[in-house]
Amino acid sequence: MDAKVFDKKNLPSRHTSVGPESAPHRSYYYAMGMTEEEIKRPFVGVVTTWNEAAPCNIALMRQAQATKKGVKAAKGTPREFTTITVTDGIAMGHQGMKSSLVSREVIADSVELTMRGHCYDALVGLAGCDKSLPGLMMVMLRLNVPSVFMYGGSILPGRYKGKDITVQDVFEAVGAHSGGQISERELHDIECVACPSSGSCGGQFTANTMACVSEAIGLAIPGSAGAPAPYDSRDAYAEASGETVMKLLAQNIRPRDIVTRKSLENAAMVVAASGGSTNAGLHLPAMAHEAGIDFDLMDVCKIFEQTPYIADLKPSGRYVAKDMFEIGGVPVLLKALLEGGYLHGDCLTVTGKTMAQNLARVKFPKDQDVIRPTKDPITPTGGVIGLKGNLAPQGAIVKVAGMDGLKFTGPARVFDCEEDAYAAVVKRKIKKGEVIVIRYEGPRGGPGMREMLSTTAALYGQGMGDKVALITDGRFSGATRGFCVGHVGPEAAVGGPIGLLRNGDVITLDAIKGRLQVDLTKKELDKRRKSWKPRKTDHQTGALWRYGQTVGEACKGAVTHPGAKAETHTYADI
Repeated sequence: MDAKVFDKKNLPSRHTSVGPESAPHRSYYYAMGMTEEEIKRPFVGVVTTWNEAAPCNIALMRQAQATKKGVKAAKGTPREFTTITVTDGIAMGHQGMKSSLVSREVIADSVELTMRGHCYDALVGLAGCDKSLPGLMMVMLRLNVPSVFMYGGSILPGRYKGKDITVQDVFEAVGAHSGGQISERELHDIECVACPSSGSCGGQFTANTMACVSEAIGLAIPGSAGAPAPYDSRDAYAEASGETVMKLLAQNIRPRDIVTRKSLENAAMVVAASGGSTNAGLHLPAMAHEAGIDFDLMDVCKIFEQTPYIADLKPSGRYVAKDMFEIGGVPVLLKALLEGGYLHGDCLTVTGKTMAQNLARVKFPKDQDVIRPTKDPITPTGGVIGLKGNLAPQGAIVKVAGMDGLKFTGPARVFDCEEDAYAAVVKRKIKKGEVIVIRYEGPRGGPGMREMLSTTAALYGQGMGDKVALITDGRFSGATRGFCVGHVGPEAAVGGPIGLLRNGDVITLDAIKGRLQVDLTKKELDKRRKSWKPRKTDHQTGALWRYGQTVGEACKGAVTHPGAKAETHTYADI
Protein backbone atom coordinates (compact mmCIF):
# COMPACT_ATOMS: atom_id res chain seq x y z
CA MET A 1 0.00 0.00 0.00
CA ASP A 2 1.57 3.27 -1.16
CA ALA A 3 1.47 6.22 1.19
CA LYS A 4 0.35 8.40 -1.75
CA VAL A 5 -3.18 7.01 -1.39
CA PHE A 6 -3.49 9.00 1.84
CA ASP A 7 -4.32 12.66 1.57
CA LYS A 8 -3.16 14.20 4.82
CA LYS A 9 -5.47 17.15 4.44
CA ASN A 10 -8.14 14.90 5.96
CA LEU A 11 -5.99 13.33 8.69
CA PRO A 12 -5.20 14.68 12.17
CA SER A 13 -1.44 14.48 11.57
CA ARG A 14 -1.65 17.30 9.04
CA HIS A 15 -1.51 19.64 12.03
CA THR A 16 1.98 18.47 12.94
CA SER A 17 3.54 17.43 9.63
CA VAL A 18 2.19 19.41 6.65
CA GLY A 19 3.00 22.92 5.47
CA PRO A 20 5.42 25.67 6.55
CA GLU A 21 3.63 26.15 9.86
CA SER A 22 4.59 22.58 10.85
CA ALA A 23 8.33 23.18 10.46
CA PRO A 24 8.90 23.32 14.26
CA HIS A 25 7.06 20.03 14.70
CA ARG A 26 9.01 18.36 11.90
CA SER A 27 12.26 19.45 13.52
CA TYR A 28 11.36 17.22 16.45
CA TYR A 29 10.74 14.29 14.13
CA TYR A 30 14.14 14.78 12.46
CA ALA A 31 15.68 14.77 15.94
CA MET A 32 14.34 11.23 16.38
CA GLY A 33 15.82 10.04 13.10
CA MET A 34 12.67 10.16 11.00
CA THR A 35 12.99 10.72 7.26
CA GLU A 36 10.96 13.08 5.09
CA GLU A 37 9.16 10.09 3.63
CA GLU A 38 8.19 8.81 7.08
CA ILE A 39 6.88 12.24 8.05
CA LYS A 40 4.70 12.31 4.95
CA ARG A 41 3.04 9.05 5.89
CA PRO A 42 0.11 8.60 8.31
CA PHE A 43 1.11 8.49 11.98
CA VAL A 44 -0.10 5.40 13.82
CA GLY A 45 -0.06 5.33 17.60
CA VAL A 46 1.07 1.95 18.90
CA VAL A 47 0.21 1.87 22.59
CA THR A 48 0.92 -0.90 25.06
CA THR A 49 0.39 -1.36 28.74
CA TRP A 50 3.91 -2.76 29.10
CA ASN A 51 5.43 -2.62 32.56
CA GLU A 52 7.36 -4.73 35.03
CA ALA A 53 4.51 -4.91 37.55
CA ALA A 54 3.35 -8.41 36.63
CA PRO A 55 3.61 -11.17 34.00
CA CYS A 56 0.42 -9.93 32.31
CA ASN A 57 2.21 -7.09 30.53
CA ILE A 58 5.85 -8.13 30.39
CA ALA A 59 5.67 -9.53 26.83
CA LEU A 60 3.97 -6.48 25.31
CA MET A 61 7.15 -4.59 24.43
CA ARG A 62 8.19 -7.46 22.16
CA GLN A 63 4.77 -7.57 20.51
CA ALA A 64 4.79 -3.79 19.99
CA GLN A 65 7.92 -4.10 17.85
CA ALA A 66 6.16 -6.63 15.63
CA THR A 67 3.15 -4.33 15.37
CA LYS A 68 5.37 -1.45 14.25
CA LYS A 69 6.89 -3.71 11.63
CA GLY A 70 3.43 -4.32 10.21
CA VAL A 71 2.58 -0.62 10.16
CA LYS A 72 5.83 0.18 8.35
CA ALA A 73 5.27 -2.59 5.80
CA ALA A 74 1.91 -1.02 4.95
CA LYS A 75 3.53 2.42 4.50
CA GLY A 76 2.57 3.96 7.79
CA THR A 77 4.76 5.57 10.44
CA PRO A 78 4.32 3.95 13.86
CA ARG A 79 4.80 5.99 17.03
CA GLU A 80 5.10 3.81 20.10
CA PHE A 81 4.01 4.90 23.56
CA THR A 82 2.91 3.26 26.79
CA THR A 83 0.31 3.80 29.45
CA ILE A 84 -0.27 2.52 32.96
CA THR A 85 -1.81 -0.65 34.31
CA VAL A 86 -2.79 -1.83 37.74
CA THR A 87 -2.52 -5.60 37.86
CA ASP A 88 -5.36 -7.11 39.84
CA GLY A 89 -3.51 -10.21 40.98
CA ILE A 90 -1.08 -8.02 42.90
CA ALA A 91 -3.57 -5.29 43.88
CA MET A 92 -6.01 -7.89 45.23
CA GLY A 93 -6.92 -8.18 48.89
CA HIS A 94 -5.68 -4.80 50.15
CA GLN A 95 -6.16 -1.07 49.58
CA GLY A 96 -4.34 -1.29 46.25
CA MET A 97 -7.44 -2.83 44.67
CA LYS A 98 -9.15 0.57 44.92
CA SER A 99 -6.84 1.65 42.09
CA SER A 100 -7.86 -1.14 39.72
CA LEU A 101 -11.10 0.08 38.14
CA VAL A 102 -9.88 3.67 38.30
CA SER A 103 -6.97 2.58 36.09
CA ARG A 104 -9.42 1.74 33.29
CA GLU A 105 -10.39 5.41 33.07
CA VAL A 106 -6.80 6.61 33.43
CA ILE A 107 -5.72 4.28 30.62
CA ALA A 108 -8.46 5.57 28.32
CA ASP A 109 -7.84 9.19 29.28
CA SER A 110 -4.04 9.00 28.92
CA VAL A 111 -4.25 7.39 25.49
CA GLU A 112 -6.79 9.99 24.41
CA LEU A 113 -4.51 12.80 25.52
CA THR A 114 -1.46 11.28 23.82
CA MET A 115 -3.35 10.79 20.57
CA ARG A 116 -4.87 14.28 20.69
CA GLY A 117 -1.66 16.00 21.73
CA HIS A 118 0.39 14.48 18.91
CA CYS A 119 -2.36 14.24 16.26
CA TYR A 120 -1.99 10.56 15.41
CA ASP A 121 -4.19 9.20 12.65
CA ALA A 122 -4.84 5.64 13.76
CA LEU A 123 -4.30 3.39 16.76
CA VAL A 124 -3.18 -0.13 17.57
CA GLY A 125 -3.54 -1.05 21.24
CA LEU A 126 -1.97 -4.03 22.99
CA ALA A 127 -3.10 -4.92 26.51
CA GLY A 128 -2.52 -7.60 29.11
CA CYS A 129 -4.22 -7.32 32.50
CA ASP A 130 -7.92 -6.95 33.25
CA LYS A 131 -8.80 -3.24 33.08
CA SER A 132 -6.32 -2.44 30.33
CA LEU A 133 -8.35 -4.38 27.75
CA PRO A 134 -11.62 -2.44 28.11
CA GLY A 135 -9.64 0.76 28.73
CA LEU A 136 -7.99 0.56 25.31
CA MET A 137 -11.17 -0.50 23.52
CA MET A 138 -13.05 2.37 25.19
CA VAL A 139 -10.59 4.98 23.95
CA MET A 140 -10.69 3.55 20.44
CA LEU A 141 -14.42 4.19 20.43
CA ARG A 142 -13.98 7.59 22.03
CA LEU A 143 -11.45 8.84 19.47
CA ASN A 144 -13.07 6.94 16.59
CA VAL A 145 -9.89 6.80 14.53
CA PRO A 146 -9.23 3.53 12.63
CA SER A 147 -8.12 1.13 15.36
CA VAL A 148 -7.14 -2.46 16.02
CA PHE A 149 -6.98 -4.08 19.45
CA MET A 150 -4.74 -7.00 20.33
CA TYR A 151 -4.54 -9.05 23.50
CA GLY A 152 -1.06 -9.80 24.83
CA GLY A 153 -1.92 -13.43 25.51
CA SER A 154 -2.55 -15.67 28.47
CA ILE A 155 -0.08 -17.26 30.83
CA LEU A 156 0.75 -20.95 30.53
CA PRO A 157 -0.89 -23.13 33.17
CA GLY A 158 1.12 -24.25 36.16
CA ARG A 159 1.33 -27.90 37.15
CA TYR A 160 0.91 -29.24 40.67
CA LYS A 161 0.42 -32.88 41.58
CA GLY A 162 -0.37 -33.73 37.98
CA LYS A 163 -3.04 -31.04 37.49
CA ASP A 164 -3.12 -27.69 35.70
CA ILE A 165 -3.38 -24.81 38.16
CA THR A 166 -3.74 -21.03 37.96
CA VAL A 167 -3.37 -18.11 40.35
CA GLN A 168 -6.94 -18.88 41.47
CA ASP A 169 -5.57 -22.02 43.11
CA VAL A 170 -3.03 -19.94 45.01
CA PHE A 171 -5.73 -17.63 46.39
CA GLU A 172 -7.79 -20.65 47.42
CA ALA A 173 -4.72 -22.29 48.93
CA VAL A 174 -4.44 -19.30 51.26
CA GLY A 175 -7.89 -20.17 52.55
CA ALA A 176 -6.97 -23.83 52.85
CA HIS A 177 -3.88 -22.88 54.85
CA SER A 178 -5.86 -20.61 57.17
CA GLY A 179 -8.27 -23.49 57.72
CA GLY A 180 -5.44 -25.87 58.60
CA GLN A 181 -6.02 -28.06 55.54
CA ILE A 182 -2.57 -27.57 54.01
CA SER A 183 0.81 -26.73 55.46
CA GLU A 184 2.79 -23.56 54.89
CA ARG A 185 5.27 -25.66 52.89
CA GLU A 186 2.52 -26.87 50.55
CA LEU A 187 1.23 -23.32 50.13
CA HIS A 188 4.76 -22.27 49.17
CA ASP A 189 5.05 -25.14 46.68
CA ILE A 190 1.79 -24.09 45.00
CA GLU A 191 2.75 -20.41 44.74
CA CYS A 192 6.08 -21.33 43.15
CA VAL A 193 4.57 -23.26 40.21
CA ALA A 194 1.19 -21.62 39.54
CA CYS A 195 2.44 -18.92 37.14
CA PRO A 196 5.25 -20.33 34.96
CA SER A 197 5.45 -17.74 32.16
CA SER A 198 4.54 -14.29 30.92
CA GLY A 199 0.89 -13.60 30.18
CA SER A 200 -2.42 -12.88 31.87
CA CYS A 201 -4.27 -15.25 34.20
CA GLY A 202 -5.02 -18.50 32.39
CA GLY A 203 -8.64 -19.16 33.33
CA GLN A 204 -11.71 -17.49 31.92
CA PHE A 205 -11.15 -14.61 34.30
CA THR A 206 -11.55 -10.95 33.30
CA ALA A 207 -8.54 -10.66 30.97
CA ASN A 208 -9.41 -13.72 28.89
CA THR A 209 -13.10 -12.80 28.98
CA MET A 210 -12.40 -9.36 27.53
CA ALA A 211 -9.94 -10.88 25.06
CA CYS A 212 -12.80 -13.02 23.76
CA VAL A 213 -14.91 -9.87 23.65
CA SER A 214 -12.31 -8.12 21.48
CA GLU A 215 -12.79 -10.72 18.74
CA ALA A 216 -16.55 -11.06 19.21
CA ILE A 217 -17.13 -7.32 19.02
CA GLY A 218 -14.98 -7.05 15.89
CA LEU A 219 -12.10 -4.86 17.10
CA ALA A 220 -9.43 -7.60 16.96
CA ILE A 221 -8.34 -9.75 14.04
CA PRO A 222 -9.72 -13.32 14.18
CA GLY A 223 -7.66 -15.70 16.29
CA SER A 224 -5.49 -13.00 17.85
CA ALA A 225 -6.82 -13.55 21.38
CA GLY A 226 -5.82 -17.19 21.59
CA ALA A 227 -2.10 -17.90 21.60
CA PRO A 228 -0.41 -17.78 25.01
CA ALA A 229 1.91 -14.81 25.57
CA PRO A 230 5.22 -16.73 25.22
CA TYR A 231 4.31 -18.15 21.81
CA ASP A 232 6.11 -16.64 18.82
CA SER A 233 2.85 -16.82 16.84
CA ARG A 234 1.67 -13.79 18.79
CA ASP A 235 4.24 -11.70 16.93
CA ALA A 236 2.66 -12.68 13.62
CA TYR A 237 -0.72 -11.51 14.89
CA ALA A 238 0.86 -8.27 16.10
CA GLU A 239 2.42 -7.65 12.69
CA ALA A 240 -0.90 -8.41 11.01
CA SER A 241 -2.64 -5.96 13.37
CA GLY A 242 -0.26 -3.22 12.20
CA GLU A 243 -1.00 -4.00 8.56
CA THR A 244 -4.73 -4.18 9.25
CA VAL A 245 -4.95 -0.73 10.82
CA MET A 246 -3.46 0.76 7.65
CA LYS A 247 -6.13 -0.96 5.56
CA LEU A 248 -8.80 0.44 7.85
CA LEU A 249 -7.27 3.90 7.44
CA ALA A 250 -7.34 3.55 3.66
CA GLN A 251 -10.99 2.41 3.74
CA ASN A 252 -11.95 4.89 6.49
CA ILE A 253 -13.48 2.13 8.61
CA ARG A 254 -13.73 3.37 12.16
CA PRO A 255 -14.52 1.70 15.52
CA ARG A 256 -18.05 3.07 15.65
CA ASP A 257 -18.72 1.48 12.26
CA ILE A 258 -17.82 -1.83 13.90
CA VAL A 259 -19.19 -1.55 17.43
CA THR A 260 -22.98 -1.43 17.18
CA ARG A 261 -25.81 -2.67 19.35
CA LYS A 262 -25.66 -6.02 17.55
CA SER A 263 -21.90 -6.42 17.98
CA LEU A 264 -22.27 -5.59 21.69
CA GLU A 265 -24.83 -8.38 21.86
CA ASN A 266 -22.31 -10.69 20.17
CA ALA A 267 -19.79 -9.74 22.85
CA ALA A 268 -22.27 -10.48 25.64
CA MET A 269 -23.03 -13.85 24.05
CA VAL A 270 -19.38 -14.86 24.14
CA VAL A 271 -19.14 -13.91 27.81
CA ALA A 272 -22.19 -16.03 28.66
CA ALA A 273 -21.15 -18.96 26.46
CA SER A 274 -17.70 -19.11 28.04
CA GLY A 275 -18.80 -18.64 31.67
CA GLY A 276 -16.84 -15.41 31.63
CA SER A 277 -16.22 -12.74 34.23
CA THR A 278 -19.02 -10.68 35.77
CA ASN A 279 -16.79 -7.68 35.09
CA ALA A 280 -18.03 -7.80 31.49
CA GLY A 281 -21.30 -6.46 32.90
CA LEU A 282 -19.35 -3.34 33.83
CA HIS A 283 -17.09 -3.02 30.80
CA LEU A 284 -19.58 -3.61 27.95
CA PRO A 285 -21.87 -0.76 29.10
CA ALA A 286 -18.79 1.49 29.42
CA MET A 287 -17.71 0.65 25.87
CA ALA A 288 -21.24 1.25 24.61
CA HIS A 289 -21.23 4.63 26.37
CA GLU A 290 -18.15 5.67 24.38
CA ALA A 291 -20.04 4.92 21.16
CA GLY A 292 -23.28 6.61 22.23
CA ILE A 293 -25.21 3.33 22.52
CA ASP A 294 -27.60 2.55 25.36
CA PHE A 295 -26.55 -0.87 26.66
CA ASP A 296 -26.64 -1.17 30.44
CA LEU A 297 -26.12 -4.03 32.88
CA MET A 298 -29.61 -5.44 32.48
CA ASP A 299 -29.33 -5.29 28.67
CA VAL A 300 -26.16 -7.35 29.01
CA CYS A 301 -27.87 -9.77 31.38
CA LYS A 302 -30.79 -10.23 29.01
CA ILE A 303 -28.37 -11.61 26.43
CA PHE A 304 -26.75 -13.77 29.12
CA GLU A 305 -30.14 -15.32 29.89
CA GLN A 306 -30.70 -16.23 26.24
CA THR A 307 -27.28 -17.75 25.55
CA PRO A 308 -26.20 -21.33 26.35
CA TYR A 309 -23.10 -21.97 28.41
CA ILE A 310 -20.86 -24.15 26.20
CA ALA A 311 -17.16 -23.57 27.01
CA ASP A 312 -15.86 -25.68 29.91
CA LEU A 313 -13.31 -23.18 31.22
CA LYS A 314 -11.91 -22.42 34.65
CA PRO A 315 -12.75 -21.22 37.26
CA SER A 316 -15.96 -23.24 37.06
CA GLY A 317 -14.85 -25.72 34.41
CA ARG A 318 -11.83 -27.90 33.67
CA TYR A 319 -9.82 -26.07 31.01
CA VAL A 320 -7.66 -22.96 30.60
CA ALA A 321 -7.15 -20.51 27.73
CA LYS A 322 -4.30 -22.55 26.27
CA ASP A 323 -6.66 -25.53 25.88
CA MET A 324 -9.19 -23.44 23.96
CA PHE A 325 -6.40 -22.08 21.76
CA GLU A 326 -5.27 -25.59 20.91
CA ILE A 327 -8.70 -26.54 19.54
CA GLY A 328 -8.99 -23.40 17.42
CA GLY A 329 -9.44 -20.52 19.85
CA VAL A 330 -12.17 -17.90 20.00
CA PRO A 331 -13.22 -18.47 16.35
CA VAL A 332 -14.42 -21.96 17.32
CA LEU A 333 -16.54 -20.51 20.12
CA LEU A 334 -17.94 -17.91 17.73
CA LYS A 335 -18.59 -20.59 15.09
CA ALA A 336 -20.57 -22.67 17.59
CA LEU A 337 -22.74 -19.66 18.43
CA LEU A 338 -23.19 -18.77 14.75
CA GLU A 339 -24.17 -22.31 13.78
CA GLY A 340 -26.55 -22.42 16.73
CA GLY A 341 -28.37 -19.35 15.44
CA TYR A 342 -27.25 -16.99 18.20
CA LEU A 343 -24.50 -14.78 16.78
CA HIS A 344 -25.22 -11.78 14.54
CA GLY A 345 -23.18 -12.80 11.50
CA ASP A 346 -23.69 -9.54 9.59
CA CYS A 347 -21.60 -7.36 11.93
CA LEU A 348 -18.59 -5.62 10.38
CA THR A 349 -15.12 -6.40 11.79
CA VAL A 350 -11.60 -4.95 11.47
CA THR A 351 -10.92 -7.34 8.59
CA GLY A 352 -13.35 -5.29 6.50
CA LYS A 353 -15.51 -8.42 6.33
CA THR A 354 -18.49 -9.50 8.36
CA MET A 355 -18.32 -11.90 11.26
CA ALA A 356 -19.96 -14.62 9.16
CA GLN A 357 -17.43 -14.11 6.37
CA ASN A 358 -14.56 -14.37 8.86
CA LEU A 359 -15.97 -17.64 10.18
CA ALA A 360 -16.84 -19.19 6.82
CA ARG A 361 -13.81 -21.49 6.76
CA VAL A 362 -13.76 -22.28 10.47
CA LYS A 363 -14.82 -25.84 11.19
CA PHE A 364 -16.11 -26.85 14.60
CA PRO A 365 -13.81 -29.62 15.87
CA LYS A 366 -15.68 -32.68 17.09
CA ASP A 367 -12.83 -34.58 18.77
CA GLN A 368 -12.68 -32.27 21.84
CA ASP A 369 -14.80 -31.34 24.85
CA VAL A 370 -13.48 -27.86 25.62
CA ILE A 371 -16.32 -26.23 23.65
CA ARG A 372 -19.65 -27.94 23.07
CA PRO A 373 -22.16 -27.27 20.28
CA THR A 374 -25.09 -25.13 21.40
CA LYS A 375 -27.49 -28.07 21.04
CA ASP A 376 -25.55 -29.89 23.79
CA PRO A 377 -24.68 -27.11 26.28
CA ILE A 378 -23.27 -27.44 29.78
CA THR A 379 -26.35 -25.47 30.86
CA PRO A 380 -29.08 -24.03 28.60
CA THR A 381 -28.61 -20.45 29.81
CA GLY A 382 -25.48 -18.37 30.20
CA GLY A 383 -22.94 -18.69 32.97
CA VAL A 384 -23.73 -15.17 34.22
CA ILE A 385 -27.13 -13.97 35.45
CA GLY A 386 -28.65 -10.57 36.25
CA LEU A 387 -30.67 -10.04 39.43
CA LYS A 388 -33.12 -7.34 40.52
CA GLY A 389 -35.31 -6.76 43.53
CA ASN A 390 -35.87 -4.52 46.54
CA LEU A 391 -32.22 -4.98 47.50
CA ALA A 392 -30.96 -4.15 43.99
CA PRO A 393 -33.39 -1.82 42.15
CA GLN A 394 -30.71 -1.00 39.57
CA GLY A 395 -29.64 -4.61 39.26
CA ALA A 396 -26.82 -6.91 40.28
CA ILE A 397 -24.90 -9.76 38.68
CA VAL A 398 -23.85 -13.29 39.64
CA LYS A 399 -21.73 -15.93 37.92
CA VAL A 400 -23.59 -19.26 38.11
CA ALA A 401 -21.37 -21.31 35.80
CA GLY A 402 -20.54 -24.57 37.55
CA MET A 403 -22.95 -23.95 40.45
CA ASP A 404 -25.44 -26.59 41.59
CA GLY A 405 -27.73 -24.58 43.84
CA LEU A 406 -29.23 -21.47 42.27
CA LYS A 407 -31.22 -20.30 45.30
CA PHE A 408 -30.01 -19.23 48.73
CA THR A 409 -31.79 -17.71 51.73
CA GLY A 410 -30.07 -16.73 54.94
CA PRO A 411 -29.47 -14.05 57.57
CA ALA A 412 -27.27 -11.08 56.70
CA ARG A 413 -23.79 -10.74 58.17
CA VAL A 414 -22.92 -7.13 57.44
CA PHE A 415 -19.45 -5.63 56.94
CA ASP A 416 -18.66 -2.06 55.90
CA CYS A 417 -15.39 -2.94 54.13
CA GLU A 418 -13.65 -5.97 52.68
CA GLU A 419 -10.90 -6.06 55.31
CA ASP A 420 -13.39 -6.71 58.10
CA ALA A 421 -15.09 -9.46 56.12
CA TYR A 422 -11.80 -11.11 55.21
CA ALA A 423 -10.64 -11.03 58.83
CA ALA A 424 -13.86 -12.74 59.90
CA VAL A 425 -13.37 -15.42 57.26
CA VAL A 426 -9.74 -16.09 58.17
CA LYS A 427 -10.66 -16.30 61.86
CA ARG A 428 -13.47 -18.73 60.90
CA LYS A 429 -16.17 -16.52 62.40
CA ILE A 430 -18.53 -16.95 59.45
CA LYS A 431 -21.40 -19.41 60.01
CA LYS A 432 -22.92 -21.78 57.49
CA GLY A 433 -26.07 -20.40 55.93
CA GLU A 434 -25.16 -16.73 56.32
CA VAL A 435 -25.29 -14.14 53.55
CA ILE A 436 -22.13 -12.07 53.86
CA VAL A 437 -22.73 -8.42 52.96
CA ILE A 438 -19.73 -6.26 52.01
CA ARG A 439 -20.80 -2.70 51.36
CA TYR A 440 -19.37 0.79 50.86
CA GLU A 441 -17.11 -0.80 48.23
CA GLY A 442 -18.94 0.55 45.16
CA PRO A 443 -17.53 2.95 42.55
CA ARG A 444 -18.09 5.99 44.79
CA GLY A 445 -18.08 4.35 48.18
CA GLY A 446 -14.72 2.62 47.83
CA PRO A 447 -13.91 4.66 45.96
CA GLY A 448 -12.91 2.32 43.16
CA MET A 449 -15.25 -0.72 43.40
CA ARG A 450 -12.80 -3.32 44.65
CA GLU A 451 -12.86 -7.00 43.72
CA MET A 452 -13.34 -9.51 46.54
CA LEU A 453 -11.30 -12.51 45.35
CA SER A 454 -9.24 -12.80 48.52
CA THR A 455 -12.40 -13.20 50.60
CA THR A 456 -14.24 -15.55 48.25
CA ALA A 457 -11.15 -17.66 47.59
CA ALA A 458 -10.49 -17.98 51.34
CA LEU A 459 -14.06 -19.22 51.81
CA TYR A 460 -13.56 -21.86 49.14
CA GLY A 461 -10.22 -22.84 50.54
CA GLN A 462 -11.90 -23.47 53.90
CA GLY A 463 -14.61 -25.59 52.30
CA MET A 464 -17.26 -22.91 52.93
CA GLY A 465 -17.70 -21.78 49.33
CA ASP A 466 -21.04 -23.51 48.81
CA LYS A 467 -22.28 -23.08 52.38
CA VAL A 468 -22.59 -19.27 52.40
CA ALA A 469 -23.52 -16.55 49.93
CA LEU A 470 -22.00 -13.10 49.49
CA ILE A 471 -23.38 -9.85 48.12
CA THR A 472 -21.54 -6.58 47.57
CA ASP A 473 -21.80 -3.22 45.83
CA GLY A 474 -18.21 -3.90 44.82
CA ARG A 475 -17.00 -6.42 42.25
CA PHE A 476 -15.65 -9.92 41.97
CA SER A 477 -12.66 -11.25 40.13
CA GLY A 478 -13.32 -13.45 37.13
CA ALA A 479 -11.68 -16.15 39.26
CA THR A 480 -14.40 -15.93 41.90
CA ARG A 481 -16.78 -18.87 42.23
CA GLY A 482 -19.71 -19.59 44.50
CA PHE A 483 -22.98 -17.72 45.09
CA CYS A 484 -21.36 -14.28 44.96
CA VAL A 485 -23.48 -11.34 43.80
CA GLY A 486 -21.74 -8.12 42.79
CA HIS A 487 -22.52 -4.68 41.36
CA VAL A 488 -25.50 -4.30 43.69
CA GLY A 489 -27.03 -0.94 42.87
CA PRO A 490 -27.68 1.67 44.01
CA GLU A 491 -24.54 1.34 46.09
CA ALA A 492 -24.43 1.97 49.83
CA ALA A 493 -22.55 5.26 49.44
CA VAL A 494 -25.56 6.91 47.79
CA GLY A 495 -28.14 5.44 50.16
CA GLY A 496 -28.93 2.26 48.27
CA PRO A 497 -30.85 -0.50 50.10
CA ILE A 498 -27.65 -2.48 50.69
CA GLY A 499 -26.55 0.38 52.97
CA LEU A 500 -29.69 -0.05 55.09
CA LEU A 501 -29.15 -3.72 55.98
CA ARG A 502 -28.58 -4.94 59.52
CA ASN A 503 -27.25 -8.20 60.87
CA GLY A 504 -29.94 -10.86 60.80
CA ASP A 505 -32.04 -9.39 57.98
CA VAL A 506 -33.16 -12.32 55.85
CA ILE A 507 -31.88 -12.13 52.28
CA THR A 508 -32.98 -14.32 49.36
CA LEU A 509 -30.88 -14.80 46.23
CA ASP A 510 -32.68 -16.51 43.35
CA ALA A 511 -30.71 -16.93 40.13
CA ILE A 512 -33.59 -18.84 38.54
CA LYS A 513 -36.09 -15.98 38.81
CA GLY A 514 -33.37 -13.30 38.78
CA ARG A 515 -34.31 -11.86 42.16
CA LEU A 516 -32.35 -10.32 45.05
CA GLN A 517 -34.67 -9.56 47.95
CA VAL A 518 -34.47 -8.66 51.61
CA ASP A 519 -37.41 -9.62 53.80
CA LEU A 520 -38.24 -6.05 54.75
CA THR A 521 -41.27 -3.94 53.87
CA LYS A 522 -40.96 -0.72 51.93
CA LYS A 523 -42.13 1.05 55.07
CA GLU A 524 -39.24 -0.40 57.10
CA LEU A 525 -36.69 0.44 54.38
CA ASP A 526 -38.01 4.01 54.18
CA LYS A 527 -37.77 4.32 57.97
CA ARG A 528 -34.15 3.15 57.96
CA ARG A 529 -33.32 5.48 55.08
CA LYS A 530 -34.37 8.51 57.13
CA SER A 531 -31.70 7.71 59.75
CA TRP A 532 -29.02 6.80 57.19
CA LYS A 533 -26.11 9.23 56.86
CA PRO A 534 -23.48 9.45 54.09
CA ARG A 535 -20.02 8.26 55.02
CA LYS A 536 -16.71 9.90 54.23
CA THR A 537 -13.98 7.77 52.74
CA ASP A 538 -10.33 8.03 53.68
CA HIS A 539 -9.58 9.34 50.20
CA GLN A 540 -10.21 13.09 50.23
CA THR A 541 -7.42 14.06 47.82
CA GLY A 542 -5.75 12.73 44.69
CA ALA A 543 -6.89 10.42 41.93
CA LEU A 544 -9.23 8.31 44.05
CA TRP A 545 -11.01 11.42 45.36
CA ARG A 546 -11.42 12.80 41.85
CA TYR A 547 -12.76 9.47 40.62
CA GLY A 548 -15.28 9.32 43.45
CA GLN A 549 -16.55 12.80 42.51
CA THR A 550 -17.18 11.97 38.86
CA VAL A 551 -17.97 8.25 38.61
CA GLY A 552 -21.48 7.16 37.71
CA GLU A 553 -23.59 4.12 38.48
CA ALA A 554 -22.22 0.60 38.11
CA CYS A 555 -25.24 -0.48 36.07
CA LYS A 556 -24.21 1.98 33.36
CA GLY A 557 -20.55 1.03 33.39
CA ALA A 558 -19.16 3.24 36.18
CA VAL A 559 -18.12 5.87 33.64
CA THR A 560 -16.69 9.28 34.41
CA HIS A 561 -17.75 11.52 31.50
CA PRO A 562 -20.91 12.19 29.44
CA GLY A 563 -19.89 9.98 26.50
CA ALA A 564 -20.53 10.14 22.77
CA LYS A 565 -24.08 11.44 23.11
CA ALA A 566 -22.72 14.75 24.39
CA GLU A 567 -20.14 15.19 21.61
CA THR A 568 -20.05 18.18 19.30
CA HIS A 569 -17.24 16.55 17.27
CA THR A 570 -15.03 13.46 17.31
CA TYR A 571 -11.26 13.57 17.47
CA ALA A 572 -10.94 11.69 14.17
CA ASP A 573 -12.47 14.67 12.34
CA ILE A 574 -10.37 17.51 13.79
